[in-house]
Amino acid sequence: MRLSQYFLPLLKETPKEAQIASHRLMLRAGMIQQSSAGIYSWLPLGKKVLDKIEEIVREEQNRAGALEILMPTIQPAELWQESGRYDDYGAEMLRIRDRHDRDMLYGPTNEEQITDIFRSHLRSYKALPLNMYHIQWKFRDEVRPRFGIMRGREFLMKDAYSFDLDADKARVAYNKMFVSYLKTFARMGLTAIPMEADTGPIGGDMSHEFIILAETGESGVYFHKEWLNTDLITDIDYDQDLQPVVDKFTSLYARADEKHDPDNCPISAADLMVLRGIEIGHIFYFGEKYSAAMGATVSGPDGKPVPVHMGSYGIGVSRLVGGIIEASHDDKGIIWPDSVAPFGVAVVNLKPGDAVCEAAAGDLYEKLMKAGLDPLLDDRDERPGAKLASMDLIGIPWQIVVGPRGMDNGVVEVKHRKSGETVEISPESALNKVLANDIA
Repeated sequence: MRLSQYFLPLLKETPKEAQIASHRLMLRAGMIQQSSAGIYSWLPLGKKVLDKIEEIVREEQNRAGALEILMPTIQPAELWQESGRYDDYGAEMLRIRDRHDRDMLYGPTNEEQITDIFRSHLRSYKALPLNMYHIQWKFRDEVRPRFGIMRGREFLMKDAYSFDLDADKARVAYNKMFVSYLKTFARMGLTAIPMEADTGPIGGDMSHEFIILAETGESGVYFHKEWLNTDLITDIDYDQDLQPVVDKFTSLYARADEKHDPDNCPISAADLMVLRGIEIGHIFYFGEKYSAAMGATVSGPDGKPVPVHMGSYGIGVSRLVGGIIEASHDDKGIIWPDSVAPFGVAVVNLKPGDAVCEAAAGDLYEKLMKAGLDPLLDDRDERPGAKLASMDLIGIPWQIVVGPRGMDNGVVEVKHRKSGETVEISPESALNKVLANDIA
């Protein structure tokens, strides 16, 4: 993509309403624009990142055996009345009426909707296990939407729902989702700590929230210092027994502040770390809570009807954009992990109109595209300093800078955003370095 043909409304000044790094940088980098309180339009750069995160989430859900569907944003109130949650959920639920005076709601979650789908089509235990998920926009009418997309009213979420015959089989499904979350976040360059959590209005008696560490986190987290040395999970087979993996990742102490009891903490003060964190995922096992209330049963091996055991598993897809920025930025701007960067490499022409610079920049750009990368060519008629600052702000992992001084000596400058490594080499060597992801 040529930047001269792209829509990238960068801001030089930090908007006054932005209180945390992700909100400031997303606005300054032209990723989002506020539509109303807690509701945002996603502009081209932001949408590219959002799509990449969504695709990683989708790939790991598919690999874990979940099946993708798509449920509506607007749900009938009668389903929630059936489960007993319509009156209990509170003011965060946006309740509406259609033209026929029917009570409807903008879904904050989908337990009732998915249970209705299940009970409408499945009758036998032989159809189990089953896990279905979708990635859809949700709405919760936060009383104080703030921090940009981190606590907005409208958000993109992946929610999956498992159905099993009994509690033991439901734990197998729970473990698969537990491990898929570890793998999903690791692919985004994040260490997400699973912590025992309250189930809240979802219900149930087993739950973990996945927390990434960030100074601007909404809650305090208490954890064993060895968490900082834990290897990321990327290559576990979903078909193996996953209980030992789950046991490993729940054996080290980790609690959010509402679950931490300082008087009964099992680890020493020397091993305890206290920081702040951001929740990016939450998984629940709630057994027969919805299936019993809504009649979602199957005939068991003995032919008798059995309410299915269910779990639900959420990832804040849009929230992850902000979470990654909170965990990976500096005073110059965003530092994207390669897997979610909007563009993998930027070719920066410091002197548009100069025949030699334009030829070199254009050649690099074409070769990067032919190699399968998605490069950005900064061909704007802007000051060199402004161009370089823009690339740091939007967080492009690799920058190849083409300028007249370097071209006089047959070299370009290659910069790696995260490490800060900078080297002057030939254009061909620069191409090979970027393609090989060669960081000294």
